[in-house]
Amino acid sequence: MERIVVRGAGPLEGRVPISGAKNSVLKLMAATLLCEGRFTIRNVPDITDVRLMSDLLRAMGSEVSYADSVLTIDTPADTVPEAPYELVEAMRASIVVLGPLVARLGRAKVSMPGGDDFGQRPVDWHLDALRRLGVELHTEHGYIEARTDGLRGTRIVLEFPSVGATENALMAAVLAEGTTVIENAAKEPELADLAAFLNRMGASVLGAGSSTVTVEGVGELHPVDHEVIPDRLEAATFLTALAVAGGELILEDARPEHMDMLMQKLGDMGLRTSAHPDGVWASAPARLQAVDINSLPYPGVATDYMPLVVAALSVADGAAIATENIFGGRFRYVDELTRMGADIRVEHHYALIRGVPRLSGAPVKAHDIRAGAALVVAALGADGETVVSDAEHVARGYDRFVEKLTAVGADVRAE
Repeated sequence: MERIVVRGAGPLEGRVPISGAKNSVLKLMAATLLCEGRFTIRNVPDITDVRLMSDLLRAMGSEVSYADSVLTIDTPADTVPEAPYELVEAMRASIVVLGPLVARLGRAKVSMPGGDDFGQRPVDWHLDALRRLGVELHTEHGYIEARTDGLRGTRIVLEFPSVGATENALMAAVLAEGTTVIENAAKEPELADLAAFLNRMGASVLGAGSSTVTVEGVGELHPVDHEVIPDRLEAATFLTALAVAGGELILEDARPEHMDMLMQKLGDMGLRTSAHPDGVWASAPARLQAVDINSLPYPGVATDYMPLVVAALSVADGAAIATENIFGGRFRYVDELTRMGADIRVEHHYALIRGVPRLSGAPVKAHDIRAGAALVVAALGADGETVVSDAEHVARGYDRFVEKLTAVGADVRAE
């Protein structure tokens, strides 16, 4: 998929199946490095990032197969403790193999990560946490090299509730000797899903999903069968699509408790939502009202939601300020929205958005996963045809995105 072509159409109506969470399954895949054996992970989305992580695991000796949303991973006894540049460079989430490798094998060599380009995201928090556990680290020629003669439980206070740093520390700590307490930990649902996976493997993790996580190290783990939680970011994408296009949707398997603050903000804009036996029900009037919004660590509005909400605000009634508190370079997509007629001005980490009744179809470019999805969302409220190029970014994080939109009445096609 190189391009997504969208023509603004009528309201969206129907049901959308929400796939497994990308930001969970990638970390579960990394956790399979913690012990030898066969893992089965269910509800896995068919996306590019899963294929990239599968290739990374294969490079380290694992056998990986995928069919019908089920991922099977056979981790060998002789795992290769090196994550090569050409694979890690393509996906930042792959840095989380560092903790499991050094915990199980006592050494690791992992390329500095790449991934989406929307601002600096240093790995210092990851490395500082691992040093506290007894890992010797140094970087050379673009690689992080890690060694330990045995991990020891400790108290880790994260400077920022980084999801990746919490995950790396957690996966290392489960095989450390003694007790580890991670304070100012990330609280995202995907973190809790990882902890549940580790506990089923035989780990002892308490408090995941809160700001303090306690880990009692164990001497041995075993492979498990696990089902991934639904993707709150995909659910958010369809909620904002509904906010732009209007209509009524049921988001099958979506969990409203994972999106409380977002649903509150969209409710303030006029979107009606409620829990449904099958997931989340949502209905939108013809045009929503503008509200101010800020990105914050969970349970606040996630930085990944912001491009989607800004797209919805670009056609809302009134003016709003969107504040990006996590990644300073994340407003690059605004230039593409203004090409479509959006009235948005960016100052540092603020965006002032004055809603217009309709956007205008135009050629635009996706710079990252959520920016690409946001441009598709905005195009649902545009007159004429919008062509979103570099759509391979969207395929990294969305399973059958175009197909799902088409099924609920959007005029969208992939090329």
